Amino acid sequence: MVDGNSGKYFTTGEFAKLCNVKKQTLIHYDEIGLFSPDIKNEKGYRYYSYQQFDVFSVITLLKEVKMPLKEIKWFLTNRSPIELINLFKEKSIELEKKIDNLYRIQKIIETKISLTEKAIRIDYSQITLEFQEEEQLFLSDSILNSSDADFLRSTSKFIDYCNRNKFYTGFPIGAMINKEKIVQGDHDNYSYLYTKVMDNHASSFTYVKPKGQYIVAYHKGSYKSISETYEKIVNFMQSQNLNLKTFSYEEYMLDEVSVKGYENYLTKIMVEVG
Repeated sequence: MVDGNSGKYFTTGEFAKLCNVKKQTLIHYDEIGLFSPDIKNEKGYRYYSYQQFDVFSVITLLKEVKMPLKEIKWFLTNRSPIELINLFKEKSIELEKKIDNLYRIQKIIETKISLTEKAIRIDYSQITLEFQEEEQLFLSDSILNSSDADFLRSTSKFIDYCNRNKFYTGFPIGAMINKEKIVQGDHDNYSYLYTKVMDNHASSFTYVKPKGQYIVAYHKGSYKSISETYEKIVNFMQSQNLNLKTFSYEEYMLDEVSVKGYENYLTKIMVEVG
């Protein structure tokens, strides 16, 4: 530090170390008129006061929220209490949105980890009868008996709506098949696509998957052979003297994100019975 008429000052190197930046950064900021030292002597040496640390911290903060140097310079040139309040309120709102988005991304990652960990531990040769709690589902338009073109159009509309409303939370897009199609063996004739949604998204547009008894089975391999697994489900249902209720629900547990090739896909099938 260097003594001066008004107190003690840091050299450029000392102040750069204090601010955790390179000396060249301070020199550049001075050259563009963004942040200049309190003192610059006749030899060109720069000296900074400790009071300037707060100003530099604000510059660093605004850079962290992606504010261009040109805009930071304008703010510092025209700064006032009102300008600071308005700017920081605006940045606070932006940060809140980013935090919400990062939290959503974290939840997606955690969900994917959980589903994949369960998938690699599952004995997918077993068929079980399980009690399941109700779930909120957001459904596509009806795709029952739809043409290929209608199916693609409805799927695009569904995915676009889910993306715009941030419904996606890491759970796979599922498919529902009504009991008539199950009995007929028409297992690729879906009634709806769906995605699970959080309670705060519940609305008149959501469908409640009922709580109750479900036959749970797992299909390993391509969807082309899924009828084989449905035959096993029907046989299990008959052996337990159970009846189909409304729908079956299909969800990928392992897909192209985690495995290569359709033969390695793992599909969870849940059939409501009573």
